[in-house]
Amino acid sequence: MTTATPSGPAHYTAFGMRAEAASLPGGLYVVATPIGNLGDISFRALETLAAARAILAEDTRVTKILLARYGITTPLVAYHEHNAAEMRPRILERLARGEALALVSDAGTPLVSDPGYKLVEAAVEEGFKVVPIPGASAVLAALVVAGLPTDRFFFEGFLPPKQMARRKRLEALAAIPGTLVFFESPRRTAEMLADAQIVLGDRPAAVARELTKLFETVRRGTLSTLAAQFAAEDTPKGEIVILIGPPGDEKMATDDDAIDTLLRTRLQSHSVKDAVTLVVQETGLPKKRVYARALALSDPET
Repeated sequence: MTTATPSGPAHYTAFGMRAEAASLPGGLYVVATPIGNLGDISFRALETLAAARAILAEDTRVTKILLARYGITTPLVAYHEHNAAEMRPRILERLARGEALALVSDAGTPLVSDPGYKLVEAAVEEGFKVVPIPGASAVLAALVVAGLPTDRFFFEGFLPPKQMARRKRLEALAAIPGTLVFFESPRRTAEMLADAQIVLGDRPAAVARELTKLFETVRRGTLSTLAAQFAAEDTPKGEIVILIGPPGDEKMATDDDAIDTLLRTRLQSHSVKDAVTLVVQETGLPKKRVYARALALSDPET
């Protein structure tokens, strides 16, 4: 294995075989990396990472693991939200000298919830070549297994952590005629699902966790059932993607079991009175009927 230098070829190793990487023209190469399974990397991505003069990485410790797997020794340069303003001019200077630089994120396709956008914007403004090296994406991986419409979708990223701001943002997304895709913290998964059900109605949804990894799971159901499930369990671990179906498929509670599911979710953080009020607002059912179910749930002997 040799380090990429102007005077010699670069190499990478795959399937036990050492391959020489062709030299790269100067420019910024936006390289998608695996979202969990290190096998989800393309030969073109490996060749690009090996041949680049440097790799701009969100977290160099994470990228080192990938490079070690494939015998790549290209120098790493940290480029993240805390140093981006300082590093961008230096990177642009290197591009002006004709260097080929690769940009990666910790996982998946760069520019999705990371600071790469401003660098690409600056490179384009300066007239430098910007080349996409496509590959893994948590957004698309979750979308194709969710069982929700894929012809139209809207990626929102992370919602605000505070409940009021989160609900306000969900209200702004309510009319979008496509599947909504979110990243979410495991600690807020149950709360986010409950808020989404209140704001959007009881739409079909899916929660994808640890995609491509050993403990990959995908749960599908309505927002109310998923919210109740996650509220009743320990905080999940790993990366979470939440997908919510488009407007028009809301399934409102009509039987006692469905009402009980909604009430259990609300009773996690509200009094009986407030939980009843919320469920009545969500379903349009008579208050007397909902209150009777709430009393039944609150009675330890039932």
